[in-house]
Amino acid sequence: MREYSPDLTPQWKRPKAVPEVAADPGLVVEVAGTDFCGAVVACEAGTVTLEDRFGKRRAFPLEPRGFLLDGAVVTLTRPARAAAVPTRTASGSVAVPGARARVARAGRIYVEGRHDAELVERVWGDDLRIEGVVVEYLEGIDDLPAIVADFGPAPDARLGVLVDHLVPGSKESRIAASVTSPHVLVVGHPYVDVWQAVKPSALGIPAWPVIPPGQDWKTGICRALGWPPNTGAAWQHILSRVTSYKDLDPTLLGAVEHLIDHVTAPAGA
Repeated sequence: MREYSPDLTPQWKRPKAVPEVAADPGLVVEVAGTDFCGAVVACEAGTVTLEDRFGKRRAFPLEPRGFLLDGAVVTLTRPARAAAVPTRTASGSVAVPGARARVARAGRIYVEGRHDAELVERVWGDDLRIEGVVVEYLEGIDDLPAIVADFGPAPDARLGVLVDHLVPGSKESRIAASVTSPHVLVVGHPYVDVWQAVKPSALGIPAWPVIPPGQDWKTGICRALGWPPNTGAAWQHILSRVTSYKDLDPTLLGAVEHLIDHVTAPAGA
């Protein structure tokens, strides 16, 4: 076991601590041991580039005690890189950093199920909060006319409804046609389930499998893709692969954008 050996060097003989200074652009320093003095114009890993008053640039290593700032020895360090501020939301809209959520509007957007709501939030969540639009899910639209009547749509309380499998001749298209209020907009996509609105390329698969009629569609998808028979876990995997509007089919993009425009339109529009 080594014995403790105190440092008996007198305090006045010990080297003074040298402050570290970030090499931020514009900082003027002198290179120790030379007559070169200049402003920082770039700082890469291990080097700093200075420009003197004549416009001459030279690169120097970021060595300890290698520079003078206002005549005092300093060690230059690479400045911390600022976190990138996103300029676009996941929907492609211009981002508004620091914007507070607007008080919720009287209008609403209804979607069929929880997965639809989570996907809309994933891509349009920032936009909806700024606009004050609340999205609710219905667990199906079989009772849509009664739901609309209970909501009581009005010019200042518009309702938008997103429907799965909205194709000519489908049950969903007949239900949608039964809603006639001018303050309600019903739009949708052609897919059996919103899962299919996620592009196969986002999931690394060539295409969505075709599931024969009579089978539970989501269970069939899991089986066809070799996924565990857990539709909840499957959906979380699908949702995790969606990072922006680019991962969604244009039919869903257009439908949701149309709904947002409808709900946020001025009362007299």
